[in-house]
Amino acid sequence: MKLPKKLEDKLEKRRDNKSLRTLKGQKNLIDFSSNDYLGLSRSKTIFEASHQYLKEKNSIKNGATGSRLISGNHSLYEEVERFLCEFHRSESALIFNSGYDANVGFFSAVPQRGDVILYDEFAHASIRDGITLSNSKSYKFKHNDIDDLKYHLERVTLNLSKRSKEIFGEIYIVTESVFSMDGDSPDLEEMVNILNQYKALLIVDEAHAVGVFGEKGVGIIQELGLESQIFARIVTFGKALGCHGAAILGSKKLSEYLINFARSFMYTTGLPPHSLATIQEVYKFLNINSNGVENILKLKQNIQFFNKELERLELQKIFTQSKSSIHCCIVSGNEKVKSIANNLQKKGFDVKPILSPTVPEGEERIRFCLHSYNSQEEITNVLETLRTFVNQTSLRTK
Repeated sequence: MKLPKKLEDKLEKRRDNKSLRTLKGQKNLIDFSSNDYLGLSRSKTIFEASHQYLKEKNSIKNGATGSRLISGNHSLYEEVERFLCEFHRSESALIFNSGYDANVGFFSAVPQRGDVILYDEFAHASIRDGITLSNSKSYKFKHNDIDDLKYHLERVTLNLSKRSKEIFGEIYIVTESVFSMDGDSPDLEEMVNILNQYKALLIVDEAHAVGVFGEKGVGIIQELGLESQIFARIVTFGKALGCHGAAILGSKKLSEYLINFARSFMYTTGLPPHSLATIQEVYKFLNINSNGVENILKLKQNIQFFNKELERLELQKIFTQSKSSIHCCIVSGNEKVKSIANNLQKKGFDVKPILSPTVPEGEERIRFCLHSYNSQEEITNVLETLRTFVNQTSLRTK
């Protein structure tokens, strides 16, 4: 059946500006693109431990059989959520099927009419989609810009103070501890100071920080000792932890509320037992296995080495500043960034171009993800190869 013309026109527009997305099979290239920062998705130890854990629990099921509110809340959920609370020093943890589901569920359900959401302009699509479904008002502030956040807080507070006390709204501040398209981080300690001043509530997405920062990979919030001052943390398991799913960390009352009102939690089949077992074993691996700590250490060493190589090769001006696993080379123009990425792939390096409209026009980039299993030789080779292509074209310096 023919696709409606409006839809075909939208596809054609993507073709014209070189931003049409397609699905491609995996190739045997050196990995600089996946979110598997610690290599745990390929861990035979975790794979076998998960299987053994299910056998010991006599949990021989391939699926959850229904929503957690109906038949899908098997005993592994409660056990894993208790473990998450201990590991992340949280009063409560509620597991969702993915980070996308967690953010959409939270932001569509928690902020109410009369409330205000202030979110970083580079916030992930899942946060933005949840905010779109919310009944609250929302305003974006400049990326990691504390002064602009204060400006919006002053303006919003003034407007809210004019209302009667009965309808005085909450203010929610939303950010990420590591941003997926730049690899940078906000000043979270200053944000906490601000929220205390304005009596706002802070929500932090830690998707790209858990497993990378802090002792045993607890994330940046715990590394800074701020967990008791954060209204909600979103941790995901599909990045450095190498499995699937996510959890919202917060108070018991928050979890109770989400169970009753977060539609992406209520109206979806739960995770199968094997997914929960894998989450449990990954956290055990980080918590008690010396190899887990060693993987984190190797990743940090690779991050430091990558930044030193940028300086040696004089590439730092075209890269975003980052101390995380994510590093981006800014290459303006979809066609140009795709060409350089394709050339790097032909040389054996799995890197991906990030095109507009995923990022703003003119901010297109090649995204490099670092892993504990990347060798220093591989890092040097990919950057030296990149430099040869950089010298053949003109790039926007940042």
